[in-house]
Amino acid sequence: MALMMRKSNNVEGDNNIFWTTMADLLLGLAIIFMTLFVLAMTGFTQQELEQKQQQIQVNKELIENLKKANIEAQVDPMTGDIKISDLELFELSSYNLSPKGKAYLDKLVPIYINTIFSKKELVNEIENIIIQGHTDSQSYAGIKNPNEQYMKNMTLSLQRANSVADYMLKTNFDKKYNDKLKKILVVEGKSYSEPILVNGKEDYAKSRRVEMRLKVKKLDITEVLVHGVQYINAK
Repeated sequence: MALMMRKSNNVEGDNNIFWTTMADLLLGLAIIFMTLFVLAMTGFTQQELEQKQQQIQVNKELIENLKKANIEAQVDPMTGDIKISDLELFELSSYNLSPKGKAYLDKLVPIYINTIFSKKELVNEIENIIIQGHTDSQSYAGIKNPNEQYMKNMTLSLQRANSVADYMLKTNFDKKYNDKLKKILVVEGKSYSEPILVNGKEDYAKSRRVEMRLKVKKLDITEVLVHGVQYINAK
């Protein structure tokens, strides 16, 4: 069944729409230091603080290594999560990786895996590497039922995440990490349940993405924020 054509404003060049500006990076670092302060003041153990600091250091190295390789991607300096536009990866309205997408993953994945697996203190605390597919909420032609629309997009988002995960294992990362990677690799489809909003409206281009997310066992960012809010309210 044919899909409605999707408009894109990204016709000028191949730059990733998620490229992080220096101002964004500085803001992210400021938030990191504030979060670490909150952690220190709200009773987290020294081990948990060291774990978060280790994770932040690895994330910093990941950002630096990607920039050195001239790979454009948005990396969250706190969590290490990466957002990749569908324009970088897939054929139009398809879950098949484009030649450009394969070339992009050939460069990005080895740096990503080799960097995050390089610190034993952190890698032993990683519960999962989650590959998440996301779509926008634009309609498929000929489907009027909202639930059918949602599930059609769910299928596409899951297929896209699976395509990326499958190709990750074929890239030239250090294969001594292969068995560990397979044990913790998880694929998820999110349909259009988590859109990217700009000025309160869905940005269709940014919503269509794949995310690589780290789930660390002990210390979760949600827990950090909850403790932070409790600490501030107590004051």
